[in-house]
Amino acid sequence: MSALPVSVTIDNTLGAVLVGFAVSCCIYGILFSQVFTYFSNYPEDRVVYKFLVVLLLCMETADQVMIGHILYFYGITNYANILVLLKAETTWSIILQQTIGAIVGAIVKTNFTLRVWRFSERNVYITSIVMVLVLSQLGLSLAFTVEAFKLPTIFAAVKIRTLGSIALGAGVLTDIAIAVSLCYFLNRLRTGYQQSDTLVSSLVRYAINTGAVTGAVSLTTLILYNLMPTNLVFAATYFILSKFYAISFMATLNTRRIVRGKGTDRQVTSNNTNLFHLGTRVSAVVGPRTDLEDGWESAYTLTSSQAQMSGQTKSLTSPSSSSSPYSYSRPYSHGLFPQNSYHPGTDTFAPQSLTYGQAL
Repeated sequence: MSALPVSVTIDNTLGAVLVGFAVSCCIYGILFSQVFTYFSNYPEDRVVYKFLVVLLLCMETADQVMIGHILYFYGITNYANILVLLKAETTWSIILQQTIGAIVGAIVKTNFTLRVWRFSERNVYITSIVMVLVLSQLGLSLAFTVEAFKLPTIFAAVKIRTLGSIALGAGVLTDIAIAVSLCYFLNRLRTGYQQSDTLVSSLVRYAINTGAVTGAVSLTTLILYNLMPTNLVFAATYFILSKFYAISFMATLNTRRIVRGKGTDRQVTSNNTNLFHLGTRVSAVVGPRTDLEDGWESAYTLTSSQAQMSGQTKSLTSPSSSSSPYSYSRPYSHGLFPQNSYHPGTDTFAPQSLTYGQAL
C-alpha cells in the first residue's frame, strides 16, 4: 500500500472537490435558467437547436451527477476511512466526468466553427484548421480517458500529465483561434454605417468575451494540472469548464431577440429585415435561408449589401421624374417598418403602400 504524497492534504483533495462541486452547482443553476428562458421565448425554434439544447442539458446533468458521486464516495461512503485515502483508487465517475466535459466543449466549438466558415465566405482552409483543433482536442481527451482507466490510483495521473496537458493546451488554442477568426471576419463587415457597425462591434465583443472566459478557465486548469498534479485542485476548475461552454451556447440562442429587436423566432414581419436572428428565417431581400445558416450569416449578408441598399433607396427617394412609379410625400414612420433594424427612425422616404422588400 502506497502512502499519500507529502503535498496531499484533505484540503487540496476532498476540500477542492467540495468547492468545485459547490461552484459547479451554481453555474449549473445558471445553465438551467438559460434553458428555461430559451424554451419560454423560442417555443417554435428549429428542431436542431432544440435537440442541441436538450442534449447539452442532459450531458451537463450527468456531469453534475458524476461530480456528486466523487464527493459522496470519498466524503460520505468512506468517511474517516484513511485506508481509502491511502489507496486512492480511481473511480469511474472522475474519469467519465472529464470525458463528458470534452464532448460538450467539442459540440459548442463545432457550432462556433460553423460561424467561422460562414463569415470567412466558406473559406475551407481557415475552417479546416479550426475544426482540426476541435477534433484533436476531443481525440486527445478520449485517449486520456482510456489511459486513465489503466491507472491504479488517482495520484498516478501524473504519469499521463503530458497527454492531459496537450489536450488542455489544444482547448486553449482552439478558443483563441475561434475568437480571433470571428473578430477578423466580423471586422471585415464594417461599412461605415453607424448602426450596422455598432452591431458588428457588439458581436466582436461577444466573441472576445466568450473566448476569454472559456480560454481562461482552460488555461487555469492547464497551469494547475502541471504545478500541482498530485492533488485535485485542477479538477475543481475543470468541473466548471464544460458548463461555461454550454452557457456560451445558450447565451447565443437567448440573445437573438435582444440583438434583432422585436419578434419571435419564426414571426414574419412586414419588412423581413430582422438582423442577427440565430436559427430563424433570412430576409426576403437576400433570399431563402438554408438549414445551415443562422442569424450571424444573415447579418453578414445584409451588412455586406448595405451600401447597395442605401444606393437604391436614395435613387427611389429622389423625385427626379414625374413619371416615376414611386412618389413620396412624407418620410416613413417607425410603425410602417417596425422591424427595419438598419433604418429605424431615419429620414428615408418610402411609399406607404409598399413594404421594404417590395420597394427594393
